[in-house]
Amino acid sequence: MEENSAANLRGKDIIGLENFSPEEIRLVLRTAREMKKIIRGDMKKLGNLRGKAIVNLFLEASTRTRTSFELAGKYLGADVVSINASTSSITKGESLRDTLMTIEAMGVDAIVIRHKSEGTAEYAAQIVKPVIINAGDGAHAHPSQALLDLFTIEQAKGRLAGLKVAIVGDILHSRVARSDIFGMTKMGMEVHLAGPKTLLPRFFEFDGVQVHDRIEDAISRADVINILRIQLERQQAGLFPSAREYARVFGINKERLSLAKEDVLILHPGPQNKGLEISNEVTYCENSAIHEQVQNGVAVRMALLDLTLREK
Repeated sequence: MEENSAANLRGKDIIGLENFSPEEIRLVLRTAREMKKIIRGDMKKLGNLRGKAIVNLFLEASTRTRTSFELAGKYLGADVVSINASTSSITKGESLRDTLMTIEAMGVDAIVIRHKSEGTAEYAAQIVKPVIINAGDGAHAHPSQALLDLFTIEQAKGRLAGLKVAIVGDILHSRVARSDIFGMTKMGMEVHLAGPKTLLPRFFEFDGVQVHDRIEDAISRADVINILRIQLERQQAGLFPSAREYARVFGINKERLSLAKEDVLILHPGPQNKGLEISNEVTYCENSAIHEQVQNGVAVRMALLDLTLREK
């Protein structure tokens, strides 16, 4: 972090990118660049957060986000404890409020929380004093995922402003899409959305974003394509005819990819449904940064923890 930077995240709750300024986003991306050097080095241990305690409270299933937050805290020298739904007292009937207050009473400095309900992170920030970092709350927000997407794009393209980004798939239920849109528009990117009409918001709330019925229109000459996971658990509601039909009309395959720019960057927050929203050959093509996103996720989450918790 630059000491003379006007942006300062120390002690700030990370609820959603709607609460971030472009300067704060740039600060996170600058810090993540330094953190990535640590991850790629032989000594993955800093003393920046020595003496700090972090609890990861994951009340919804996760692999990438939970593991990367845990590693991020440990790489920075913090003491990290992870709690999931099956091992929390919530299974015994304890309220979320009481769980949060119990964790606070143990003297922790930050709580990283993931929950299936929208607004949970903001609620937690109103209840307890430790820094709250939203690791995903329902269909509302996933700020660290959006920041790692921006970081991945900037690393690959050298800039953000002016790039055309297509976000395709289940926009309606995606917290990643919402956070990406906030972050990308703040950074001067041109955002295009496409998906089945049943998976697009009826009343779109973001200015400067174009919504397309045809995926071909969204990805035409795109610099970046962010492919969202189709949430198969929602298919019982009949939101699209069949997996085969979705793959035929909206899936990203090599043929469809040719409509984008030759150096288009492929992103996917994971986990993937290969053969549905994305083909195997696109997952592993040279344009794919899907596995790079995972490493960048650790770097960005290190940056967030360092910027919010480190004593200067």
